[in-house]
Amino acid sequence: MTRERIRAVASWRGSYPRYDCVFIKKKGAFGALGMHALEVGRVRLFFSFVHGRVRYPCALIEWFRTLGDMPDSDTGLWVVEPMLDGNNLPVASVVHINLLVWNAHLMPVFGQHFLLKTLCFSQSLDAFRSFFVNKHVDHHATRLAY
Repeated sequence: MTRERIRAVASWRGSYPRYDCVFIKKKGAFGALGMHALEVGRVRLFFSFVHGRVRYPCALIEWFRTLGDMPDSDTGLWVVEPMLDGNNLPVASVVHINLLVWNAHLMPVFGQHFLLKTLCFSQSLDAFRSFFVNKHVDHHATRLAY
């Protein structure tokens, strides 16, 4: 594969925040393929630390969980939702950046209600309850997740 830029910034080019979603190698998924070998997360922060003279580049990830064991029967797309703890806050953890595979493009599952005209694209990951994992965004996403 080639390279791709993953962003986690509070203000992108002086405007809205940008916290990209990514595919992450799933722990213990040796031999698994597609979404069975991947997890989806939202990068909130890139940072590194030094321990014993070794530098560890890391990312703070807010996790999504996959709904079901197969893609949605109507759309053919996997569906994910944010993982929340008992206080309805996002579940987050730190991972080594070597586990980040590729950008993941999530599309909201809109439901039947109208959207507010004031809803900004940067709020969509917080405004919706579930998302389709878009396999049509590029050939890498198709090969990775499907």
